[in-house]
Amino acid sequence: MARRERVVRMSVEQPLWRALTAYRILTMVYATLLAVFGRHDFERPSVAFAFLAFLAAWTLVTLPKVAGAVSCTKRFLGADLVVALTGILLTPLADLDAQHIDGPTLPSIWTAGSVLAFAIKGGWRWAAFASTFVAVANIMERGQPNRDTFHNVLLVWVASIAIGYVVEVARASERTLARALEIEAATRERERLARGIHDSVLQVLAMVQRRGTALGGEAAELGRMAGEQEVALRTLVSSGLVPTTRVSEDASEGAVVRTVEVDDEEGEGPGSSDCDLRALLAPHACSRISFAEPGAPVLLDPTAALELAAAVGAALDNVRVHAGQDAQAWILVEDWPDEVIVTVRDDGPGIPAGRLAQAEGEGRMGVALSIRGRLRDLGGTAELISVPGQGTEVELKVPKVSRGKAGSGR
Repeated sequence: MARRERVVRMSVEQPLWRALTAYRILTMVYATLLAVFGRHDFERPSVAFAFLAFLAAWTLVTLPKVAGAVSCTKRFLGADLVVALTGILLTPLADLDAQHIDGPTLPSIWTAGSVLAFAIKGGWRWAAFASTFVAVANIMERGQPNRDTFHNVLLVWVASIAIGYVVEVARASERTLARALEIEAATRERERLARGIHDSVLQVLAMVQRRGTALGGEAAELGRMAGEQEVALRTLVSSGLVPTTRVSEDASEGAVVRTVEVDDEEGEGPGSSDCDLRALLAPHACSRISFAEPGAPVLLDPTAALELAAAVGAALDNVRVHAGQDAQAWILVEDWPDEVIVTVRDDGPGIPAGRLAQAEGEGRMGVALSIRGRLRDLGGTAELISVPGQGTEVELKVPKVSRGKAGSGR
């Protein structure tokens, strides 16, 4: 089995940086057009157009700086804010009537882009810091600020803080989601390993314990030791075998979740041709196990077929262990258009009420992992019906298109 690392990158922040890039370009063009169409209002048009030429060059040159949080450094934010404040304070020099007429400043609404960069980078506190400087500069530029001036200043201040707060909430939600995906990936890997251990090592240890006790002598001591190791291994399996996956938080790219995936052997993966389930279940047929199958092939994705066959094997193991070697069992395969149903029934004593929950508490995860866990991973279900004295029936349902296969767009 080959193992590979799958990287899931999530970022609710990156679209905001792309929007900010577009905003800076559009508002730079808007400020230039305002100056061009209102050039007759400037007493010193050379001052206005010199600044706007610098603003256009600055905006275009610094586009890579606002592409993400890593490139948008504190030094750049400080310089960008200085450019915005300089444009505001130069407005009365270019237009002598600017302090008496409530018109736009030279950078106009481009200034809000500088404040928004602070908000996206550092949250609402950074936004409050930058918008306060912009507010002071606007009040100084007006000389005698009126109600509209204070209204505009307050609007920028509140809006930037609100956006900064939303960014912080989005980052927190992103980290929570990344942690949830991390836990889910670790749980799935742990259950996969636990199923393999249950189907192999634990079964052998249990058999050694039973045979050693029956033989007596030195074999009994060996059986006792095997029983102790079985209990210890069950405890380890139920408490968790797999370390948590790694989650890194990159300010520019969002949360990164790295999970370990297992590739099936060549010819057994989802990319290979479908597999006939009957060929996998037929070897179970014997004098004590009856096998009823459809006349036509029961085709499933190879991964789904192997997992379903392993679940059937685990159910038959339970029949041998709990119902006795002489118990009769029946396997029935039903091929429906949208799903495959396999029923395993025995004529044993049945399972007492509450026994399954007690077994899980003792670390005996045969039904929980080897049967229900496998079906859950395939997007199917496993139902167990047992009446004391009347045997046990396990019904396994698997959709024709497994969850993983559907997600791949096949």
